[in-house]
Amino acid sequence: MTEPEAAKEEESPTAFRSGFACIIGRPNVGKSTLTNALLGSHVAITSDKPQTTRHAIRGVLNGPSAQLVVVDTPGYHKPRTVLGRRLNDLVRATWSEVEMLIMCVPANQKIGPGDEFIAKQSAAAGRKTRIGVVTKTDLASPDQVAEQLVGLDQLGEKVGKPFDDLVPVSAADGANVQTLTDVLFSHLPPGPKMYPDDVITDEPDATLVGELIREAALQHMNDELPHSIAVVVEEMELRPGRPESDPLLDVVAFLFVERDSQKPIVIGKRGAGIRDIGTAARARIEALLGTKVFLDLKVKLAKDWQKDPKQLRRLGF
Repeated sequence: MTEPEAAKEEESPTAFRSGFACIIGRPNVGKSTLTNALLGSHVAITSDKPQTTRHAIRGVLNGPSAQLVVVDTPGYHKPRTVLGRRLNDLVRATWSEVEMLIMCVPANQKIGPGDEFIAKQSAAAGRKTRIGVVTKTDLASPDQVAEQLVGLDQLGEKVGKPFDDLVPVSAADGANVQTLTDVLFSHLPPGPKMYPDDVITDEPDATLVGELIREAALQHMNDELPHSIAVVVEEMELRPGRPESDPLLDVVAFLFVERDSQKPIVIGKRGAGIRDIGTAARARIEALLGTKVFLDLKVKLAKDWQKDPKQLRRLGF
């Protein structure tokens, strides 16, 4: 085959396309909810509390002739702890490695200095396809959404890296999720399929289970405590002696808090708090893994772990 013929085949619209995209934005702008909506599966934990995401979670989105690996990242923010600085480092490392950046701003909040800072910082990562997404359109009027699209377009021009496409989306009700999917696929370069069609995420089960436990804790705790909680799955194995038709997965996990005074808050009166967390988490884990789960949750102290590099390493950060 001659070089022109090879180039023509590579550029063919029927050629398979693939690549990685990183979803970026301030805390609590809907990145994880958007990730789950794109994938049609609950792989990234969500909460109405900012800075919920602490890991770069990868999900695989398949199309008829394309495959996109979507990476959900923590919200980029002004750090106040060692943990915060490490999360920002994770975001920067992730957006430097992907072919596409998806920057999210919510429809119901004005574009501000934080958004401009992220746009400018990510622009320094080099020439990548940049998609601007206005999220949470179900919480805003059509005029607000239109105004936000214009503002996002202007932001791209201001930082010297215009967006290649702009899409308004509501992950909550699914509005324009398929449109965004089509747009993302259209910008992928030719490339091979990286994962089998039945793979939704390549994250280890223990990581996903730990995140689902923390998600349940976030929803049952007050506004201050969730940032002090870290979850580590200590054991996860099928119980021996069970019939193959009725397996039971034993999971032992530790919820770490920063101060002794926080332990009784998590445990609750007569253990009601930890039981509620366990009940909610178990249902989500069973739905994810497709098997019955016996969940044993324990609360332990890791004093000021968010500020202690040694403890952060021990907790997986």
